[in-house]
Amino acid sequence: MGLLGAGEMRVLSGGMSTELEAAGFLKQGDPLWSARLLHTNPQAIKNVHTNFLKSGADVLSTATYQASIEGFKTYLGMNGEEATELFNVGVCLAKEAVEEFTKQSPDKRKVLIAGSIGPYGAFLHDGSEYTGSYVRDHSVEDLKNWHRNQMQSLASAGIDLFAFETIPSQKEAEALVQLLREFPNTKAWLSYSCQNISSTSYGERFEEAVKVAAGTNQLVAVGVNCCSPDFVGPLLTAANKNRDVNIDWIVYPNSGETWDNSLGWQTFKAEKRLSDYALEYVQLGARWIGGCCQTTPSDIASLKEILLASNPDVH
Repeated sequence: MGLLGAGEMRVLSGGMSTELEAAGFLKQGDPLWSARLLHTNPQAIKNVHTNFLKSGADVLSTATYQASIEGFKTYLGMNGEEATELFNVGVCLAKEAVEEFTKQSPDKRKVLIAGSIGPYGAFLHDGSEYTGSYVRDHSVEDLKNWHRNQMQSLASAGIDLFAFETIPSQKEAEALVQLLREFPNTKAWLSYSCQNISSTSYGERFEEAVKVAAGTNQLVAVGVNCCSPDFVGPLLTAANKNRDVNIDWIVYPNSGETWDNSLGWQTFKAEKRLSDYALEYVQLGARWIGGCCQTTPSDIASLKEILLASNPDVH
C-alpha cells in the first residue's frame, strides 16, 4: 500500500495524554484534553514526541485526537483561521521533534507523521466515544461533514497519513473511508475501539466492521486500539477466519485499564506488559503495533526490543 515494504513492520508511539498527565499538564475533564496544550504549552507535546522517538517509535500521532475546529472555537474562543492553525501547530511539533531527534541520533529511521482524527464523540465529551450511541442520530453524510474540516486542516499541514482512531461504529468508519476519497493523495489507517473480544464499542461484529476497508487503496491498515490487550488476539483470530480484505492489521491497545467518565482511568495491576503480547499479534498478521492510553515510552521501548529480536525488518 505504499508505506510498508514486504515483511516490514512499524512501531507506533504510546499514550500522549498519559505522559502529559503524569507531568501535571492535563486536567481531568477538560473537553479539549491534550489538544488544549497545542495552544497553552506546545513544548510539552513536543517533549512527549521526543520521548517516544527515543523509545523507538517509527510513527508519531499528532495531539489532535480531541481537536476540532468547533471545539477550538467553543473552548478557546478562536475564529476559524486560528483554529485551523492549531492543527498546523500539531503537525509541526511532531515534525520538529523528528528533525531534532534525527540530528542528534545516528538512528536515521524514517518516521511517519500520522494526523490523528478521533470520533465525533470525543468532541461531545460525554463518554459516547466509548459507545458510539450518537450514530443513531447522525447520518453518514452528517459525520462526513463533521470530520471534513479537521481532515482538511491536517492534510494541508503535510501529514504522511491520517490516523482514524478509536472509532466506535461501522457507520462512522464508513463516513471516514468515503471522506478519504476527497483526499486522493493521502493514505490512512482505520482503527476501531472494541468493548469485548468480538464487537466494536457500538456492538457490531468486528470481523464484519473491518470489511469497510474492502475496495479502497488508500487504507494502509485496519484494526483496533484503546481496548484491553487481551481482546486483540480473539478479535484478529475471528476476523482472519473469513478474511476478504487484503490489508494489514494495526493494533495499539491500552494497558488494560477501564475508563469511567466520572472517575477517569481505573487502575489495576496488569499481569502482562504490552510487549508480552507482541509476538502473538505478529503471528496473527499485525504489522503496525503500538500502545494507546496508559502505555508509556518504556512500554514502547520493550515492544520495539521484542519485535526487533524476532524481525529485522522492523523499522
